This record gives sequence, structure tokens and C-alpha cells, in this order.
Amino acid sequence: MTANPMRNLQVFPNIEDLYISVADSIVFIANKAIREKGRFTISLSGGQTPMKLYAILAAHPYREYMQWEKTFVFWGDERCVPLNDARNNAYQAKSILLDKVDIPPSNIYVIPVDLSPQEAADKYEKELRDFFGDAPPQFDMMLLGLGENGHTASLFPGTKVLKEKAKGIRKVYVKTERIFRVTMTAPLINLAHHIFFIVTGENKSKVLQKVLSTSSQPEKYPAQLIKPKNGELCWFADIAAARNAVLKNP
Repeated sequence: MTANPMRNLQVFPNIEDLYISVADSIVFIANKAIREKGRFTISLSGGQTPMKLYAILAAHPYREYMQWEKTFVFWGDERCVPLNDARNNAYQAKSILLDKVDIPPSNIYVIPVDLSPQEAADKYEKELRDFFGDAPPQFDMMLLGLGENGHTASLFPGTKVLKEKAKGIRKVYVKTERIFRVTMTAPLINLAHHIFFIVTGENKSKVLQKVLSTSSQPEKYPAQLIKPKNGELCWFADIAAARNAVLKNP
């Protein structure tokens, strides 16, 4: 493994080592949070990239390392498709991870896709406020991915939500996909104590290099909006995804 301390970019020779490192970090952070506060809050990401990570967490020995009864699960964004649709982020995570561990159903906070996009955003924001109470909605762990167009969560290039200053949940229409999504805003994501980007594959190498090295262009590369003031931001990439970043930014 190599690391770039300027960006906290960790590069792994293969995907397996990457996911094991992320899983180890999640277990460590989760148990620390539970010791200190009595619970661990995590926001999961969608897409194909984290599926292998979820499978690792669902299997021995990581399944036993986690205190699932004190773990509370949320999602950073969701497509407005039925819960049993394969494109639904919660459906993927539930089938691969959550249905295979002893987590109470009441600890799982799924974005309510049975409602209209606006109603779903409003209800999920209320659920966050009710859960965190008077404290800021600050997650212990936020998992994120990176799209080939520079998006993360459902913060897509050119969308109005990129200018949102509130720490909340918003609906967004993604023209390229012809679909509504519900997403956490960048200010809400930036409250998290730990934010992990997981980026794999050669198809992500160009955009990763742009996001990490280009001067701030969040309208073009929304992932650049993720800049926690009081939290840790880490990038986990395999050598294929990090190739350009490593070569151009030694």
C-alpha cells in the first residue's frame, strides 16, 4: 500500500486488500463510537463499488466484530424506484449485508421511496432530525462512491442541489438518467466524523485524478464539495483507479 498524506489517498495493489482495509477501519471506528457514545451511525452508499465490502462485513469474522444492535444505518442517497428494484441502494445493501446480520429492523432507516420525491426528502430529513434530536445530524461514518462524471451521492454536475447551503435532504432530477433521486446535501455530508470514498477500476482513473488535482470546479466535479471541516476525509483506491492520480501527483 502507498499513501499520499497531502490528500489522504490510500492506494492498494488489489481490490481485496482495499476492502479489507475499509472493513477494518469501519470496525475500529464503530467500536470506538460505541464505547464513547453507546451507538454507531453509518450512512451507506449505493452502486456496485461497495457491494464486495458489504459482503465482507456480512461474513465471518467481521460479522462478529460489529455490535449490530448498537449500529444505526442510513443512506446518503437513493433512486426513486421501488424498494425491491435492483437499482435501489437499500435493496442491494439489505440483501447483501443487513439481512445477514443481527441488526434490529428499527435500526435501519431507509429512504421512503413509496412517497413522491419531495415527500420522501421531507420525511427522511425529519427522521434524521428526530434521530439526532438537538444535536447536529453528524454521522460517525459516511461511505461514498465516485461516478465517472464526478458525482457523489446524488450530487450531479449542473444540478441545483450543488448550491444548497442547508444541512438537509433534497430531491434532485437527473436528466441523464431520467429519474428523480433523493440525496443528502454536501453540507450535511461534511458534518460526518469520517468520510470514506471508495474508488475502483480503470474507468475511474481520469475522474479521480481530476477531482483530487484540479482547482475547485464543483459544478463540474461535485465530489470536490466534500470537504469536512472537523472530520476525516479518506480516499481508498485500487491501483487501476489511482494510476493517473499517482503518476501526476507523486
